[in-house]
Amino acid sequence: MDTQKTSKIKNFSTNQILKFAIPSIIGLLLFVIPIPWGGGDFTIGVGYMASLFRASFGKALPVFMVYVVMVSAVITLISTLFKPQFINNNKFLRELFLVTPLTLTIRVVAAIFGYGIINSINTLGFDKISNPNTGGVVVNDLFPVLATWFFFSGFFLPLLMEFGLMDYLGTLIRRFMRPLFKVPGRSAIDSIASWIGSGPVGVVITDKQYREGYYTSKEASIISVCFSLVSLPFAVFIFGFLELSTGFLAFYGAISIASFVAALILPRIYPLNRKSEGYLEGVEGKTNEIVPEGWRLHDWAIELGVKRAELAPSIKGLVLSGLKTVFDVYLSLMPVVLFLGTVSLVIAEYTPIFSIISRPLVPLFELMMIPDPAVAASSTLVGFADMFLPAIFIKGSEFEITRFIIGTLSFTQLIYLTETGAIILRSKIPVSFVDLLIIFLERTAVTLPIIVFIAHLIY
Repeated sequence: MDTQKTSKIKNFSTNQILKFAIPSIIGLLLFVIPIPWGGGDFTIGVGYMASLFRASFGKALPVFMVYVVMVSAVITLISTLFKPQFINNNKFLRELFLVTPLTLTIRVVAAIFGYGIINSINTLGFDKISNPNTGGVVVNDLFPVLATWFFFSGFFLPLLMEFGLMDYLGTLIRRFMRPLFKVPGRSAIDSIASWIGSGPVGVVITDKQYREGYYTSKEASIISVCFSLVSLPFAVFIFGFLELSTGFLAFYGAISIASFVAALILPRIYPLNRKSEGYLEGVEGKTNEIVPEGWRLHDWAIELGVKRAELAPSIKGLVLSGLKTVFDVYLSLMPVVLFLGTVSLVIAEYTPIFSIISRPLVPLFELMMIPDPAVAASSTLVGFADMFLPAIFIKGSEFEITRFIIGTLSFTQLIYLTETGAIILRSKIPVSFVDLLIIFLERTAVTLPIIVFIAHLIY
């Protein structure tokens, strides 16, 4: 059949091709293709810029971001009580500050938490909030990373999304993504940006695509909880932190294999298989990756890519869009991260909840011949609170195989309330807190046996 297809590609002008190609190539270099920026380790461009910024201003970032959270709480409170006209008349400001009572409460409480953390308040039981292992982790460790990643991503994401790259590549690989994972080909860009760069950035990309009509509710849900893995650089850090003697390729290979299997299974079971096939309410579907009769695959991909680039906004429009994205993330997402992250870590640090609910797993770990089964079991479920906690819990184990299993599992679980979970809950993606908990447990059940099998082959 392919030999009968003739080229229908239009004679696009040089300017049209360059408008598609140049921003797309830059977007690939910034978000997808890891190279040794600055002569150091392999990383993506946005990650390199973020690390440079943290190196220069890292000490000031925690305090700055807490003040951002406090400003968000004050403006939201004033807006809710008095509804100023200039906020009512601006759609962006209205959606940002005229919020539900629950969101208002979260922002106010987050501001109080933040103030207590940066000022090391230890009275009235606040020591549990400001502890370096609870609120301190969120403010001092997580905030600088998220703030820098989202700042640069906010301005450069349009290079991936607005100039035809996702349309082009999505069309080329749709034949693989759709039957395997029940998602469009363009979702591969989200996935790679997450795996190589940053899971939260992957969720933001997915949310923006969903809001614009490129994903259905089911597709956005699947992508956000199956592909937004913790970044490759963080995997390198955890590998070193756990002092594993096996090669990093084995460590990350186990993560990739188990995550691939989970991405095959989860879209086909509850709750993801029950998500709506429709688009976000009030949004018209725009995905068009099906190759028309008589077209060559690559010709159609070029056609869609160049046409999408022709609709790209001006430089002024891109800057304004970037500013809106950064303001939205800083003023509405960061309070949620601070609130959920701190509460989750306080529960993990000061209550026996995770130890109690993990006790039924101990016999299972013994059956799978995992040393230190009690510690491993509690480390397994604590990952729902934060991505770093499992590694901290298992760090002291004398058994390397156990450290390997828990370290890799903490990546494949993917749902962390301090980061990815909070961002999903804040987004338009129709995944609830209960959904996140169920999916976390499902990912654990699917990936744990695979990881244990690989671990026993290695050790």
